[in-house]
Amino acid sequence: MIQKVIIFDFDGTVADTLDALVVIANRLAEEFGYIPITPEELALLRNLSSREVIKYSGISVFRIPFLVKRVKAALKNKIKELKPISGIKEALIELKSEGHRLGIITSNSQENVVAFLKANELDALFEFIYSGVTIFGKTTIINNILKQKQIKLQEAIYVGDETRDIEASKKANIKVIAVTWGFNSQAVLAEQNPDFLINHPSQLLEVVKRC
Repeated sequence: MIQKVIIFDFDGTVADTLDALVVIANRLAEEFGYIPITPEELALLRNLSSREVIKYSGISVFRIPFLVKRVKAALKNKIKELKPISGIKEALIELKSEGHRLGIITSNSQENVVAFLKANELDALFEFIYSGVTIFGKTTIINNILKQKQIKLQEAIYVGDETRDIEASKKANIKVIAVTWGFNSQAVLAEQNPDFLINHPSQLLEVVKRC
């Protein structure tokens, strides 16, 4: 098997943070001028692309970095209590044992990610963690990682749960595995034509073999 560099999104892909993020988002709704997220609202949002979610929310693009900063700060108090997506720990261990290199790119803070990984005994599995402050800036981060670590395009795979992950990977010309256990629904992810679309972490190793 050819060794791959598998880059994971964090929230919703590795960490089960959705419920905590919804609670935090609702707490900040009045301040930032958007409608609180009800279960019905969440079901609707899951079927929208990342760009459509922002448009639907009515939040000014210029205020999003400030909102993200507040959310990350609030999540800091809860991060050690949160758990990995069911089955992801076993999948990560298996991928690592096969000799693949694992990393994370996230819009969450590096501090939060490190705290979560340590609390769940996952920190030894990841070679690198990169945190980006922009919602749609992952392509630049991917390209920087590939350059810094001298990773060939055919060696890299991105794993994420949102349409923006697919978009960023395609712009960076690397393979992308979209996962249905995070934020975006299977239907809206499929519309973005990822290289692979999977429903459970146990499918990761088999899909990586085919990349």
